Amino acid sequence: MAYGTVNEAWIVGAVRTPVGRHGGALSPVRPDDLGAIALEALMERTGVPPEEVEDIYFGCANQAGEDNRDVARMALLLAGFPEHVGGTTINRLCGSGLDAVANAARAIMLGEADVYVGGGVESMSRAPWAVPKPERAFPTGSTTMYDTTLGWRFVNPKMEEMGHADSLGMTAENLSQERFMITPDEDQPEGLAEEYDVSREAQDRFALRSHQKAIAATDEKRFREEIVPVTVKTRKSETVVEADEGPRRDASLEKMAKLKPAFKGEGSVTAGNSSSLNDGAAATLVVSADYARAQNLKPLAKIRSVAVAGVPPRVMGIGPVPATKKALDRAGISLDDVGLIEVNEAFAAQVLA
Repeated sequence: MAYGTVNEAWIVGAVRTPVGRHGGALSPVRPDDLGAIALEALMERTGVPPEEVEDIYFGCANQAGEDNRDVARMALLLAGFPEHVGGTTINRLCGSGLDAVANAARAIMLGEADVYVGGGVESMSRAPWAVPKPERAFPTGSTTMYDTTLGWRFVNPKMEEMGHADSLGMTAENLSQERFMITPDEDQPEGLAEEYDVSREAQDRFALRSHQKAIAATDEKRFREEIVPVTVKTRKSETVVEADEGPRRDASLEKMAKLKPAFKGEGSVTAGNSSSLNDGAAATLVVSADYARAQNLKPLAKIRSVAVAGVPPRVMGIGPVPATKKALDRAGISLDDVGLIEVNEAFAAQVLA
């Protein structure tokens, strides 16, 4: 492959572990081990020799504990990849894994190499507490201990003064209360939330439908080919985890309506219409079209375009709107041409907005 040439990037393999709930079945497993499990399964199922991989990009939003420094590199070594294979960890928060796949595609399009892995890993159960170092010896007074599972830690006071330090939950509340028209040239709030219809009931209904769709897909075994069972060993037992723990069969509008707001006294965002805290790993094999044809690899998808976009931090969840517009434009298609949309449902309010 010649460097600098424009090549097509194909996804020819995709696997994931089950998604475990916070403190659930996967909580005894380190994040680097979770990543290694996904990597081993990916190479085994695709039949591509690990030594042919140029680099492995892994998204990870935490990186405060066992996933510190470069979890991609640690995971690939644990998975038995040769030492000459590179590993890079990427952090774009909720979009980290997606960005990892995008980076693999960019490298292929540039002609740097033919074979990459893009994926991600997170263990919110095993996220540690963090304490800042004192600025002087033997300090007096109290100090703050941060739970690194979710949200800010060690935030810059200047960011707080700028109004850029809202918690993730509050950004969802902001979306449910104000209407933001986001374009590359205009990012100021205007109007009221009713125009978005981001009511508490609308959020609960959307979240309930997500649970129902996930349960139906599980029952119909639609996830069977992509899920890699994880064997969890403890001192007393050995368990094989094969199914996602997040979707709730007993979810109902009545139960959701009884939940209290999670982030604001009079708010509408609850534990029921927000995503759960989870553990898991995923990996995709991204190769050039020429390599796929030569190795008789069947493409699952072709990456047509990638785009990112910044929005006001207090409504960060609306970012997919301008990013999607840019991606569609780069691909030369319109929204009418799209048959399936997958959106990160961190909060129902975010997707509805």
